[in-house]
Amino acid sequence: MVKVNENYLKLKAGYLFPEIAKRVRLHSQKINPLDLIKLGIGDVTEPLPKICIEAMSNALKEMSTSEGFKGYGPEQGYKWLREKIAKNDFSARGCEIDADEIFISDGSKCDTSNILDILGNDNQIAVTDPVYPVYVDSNVMTGRTGNALDKGGYEGLTYLPISEENDFKPEIPSTKLDIIYLCFPNNPTGATISKDEIKKWVNYANDNNSLIFFDAAYEAFIKDVNIPHSIYEIEGAKNCAIEFRSFSKNAGFTGVRCAYTVIPKSLKGICSYGDEIDLWSLWNRRQSTKFNGVSYIVQRGAEAVYSQEGKIEVQNLVDFYMNNAEIMRNRLINAGFKVYGGVNAPYVWLKVPDKMSSWDFFDYLLEKSNVVGTPGSGFGLAGEGYFRLSAFNSLENVTSAMERIINI
Repeated sequence: MVKVNENYLKLKAGYLFPEIAKRVRLHSQKINPLDLIKLGIGDVTEPLPKICIEAMSNALKEMSTSEGFKGYGPEQGYKWLREKIAKNDFSARGCEIDADEIFISDGSKCDTSNILDILGNDNQIAVTDPVYPVYVDSNVMTGRTGNALDKGGYEGLTYLPISEENDFKPEIPSTKLDIIYLCFPNNPTGATISKDEIKKWVNYANDNNSLIFFDAAYEAFIKDVNIPHSIYEIEGAKNCAIEFRSFSKNAGFTGVRCAYTVIPKSLKGICSYGDEIDLWSLWNRRQSTKFNGVSYIVQRGAEAVYSQEGKIEVQNLVDFYMNNAEIMRNRLINAGFKVYGGVNAPYVWLKVPDKMSSWDFFDYLLEKSNVVGTPGSGFGLAGEGYFRLSAFNSLENVTSAMERIINI
């Protein structure tokens, strides 16, 4: 018989979101499924920007002609999209990122997992707790951890707790770590981090030859001018950080699939015989070998995000979801819940009442109000006692869900 990758056997219960889906499916058999309001998974609900639809429609028409047909595109992404990204997302904020340092992909979820392909298995890796589960599970699957611990987590990973006590911001480690995952605005807590606080992490990484994986998937939801949108706004970050970005949440591309990863050419790693290796070359080779690139049609849609009309439409989408978050946050606070997030991020992170477990609260909400959220313990041991609600839904559903929760 063929041998399996036994690292998969280390994984604990099913991945968080399929487990939620299973419980919701069972509950749906007892009720009218139309009565369910889903504020769990961070999937957008509003239509794509009209300018993006128009751009993709035009690209599709191009593909119907001999002159306009496109086959395989560059694995790194088309130059015209990368240049738009470099100008609008980085140069406009004072970041010196070249278009060649940007790699277009089909999603940050993929990239934050696939990036491990170019890095050794003997790196000491740190994640926050709670944390986006993909960071942990992808390390387990590739053999970078030990077995699951009885109380949660895995051997071989370093966990950086984020809680009410430290304002949901990880503390700088006292020991050397090789790779640190940071996500701000944070999923799941909705917390943000200031330039001064990120600067401390950049200093730590440069002092210890560490590498920061900075997930900025929710940067478009930042309203506070003092909160950085990119880690490259911090001097020295190009020598120690890889940044992940996505069109999923700001432009509604969850079903279209387009994202990008920034790998500065100044980033270095080291091989077993001591030579320095630039990470850009390794990722470029990885993508060229394992990835055929994002479709021309989708990339034209992403390019439209940076047009004048596109910027207005995307901002309207962001404002729509943040209005939902504000409604959720205010209604829950007024009802006596202890609430975090929902200000510069589309997630509300609330304290579970009555000393219930987070999964018990999930089941309670599902049974009593037909509202779906995400139990905090699914994001890590330190997430126990908390619950995440997503602002990605219609205004009507968000308003109705708050009424249901408050009036249980």
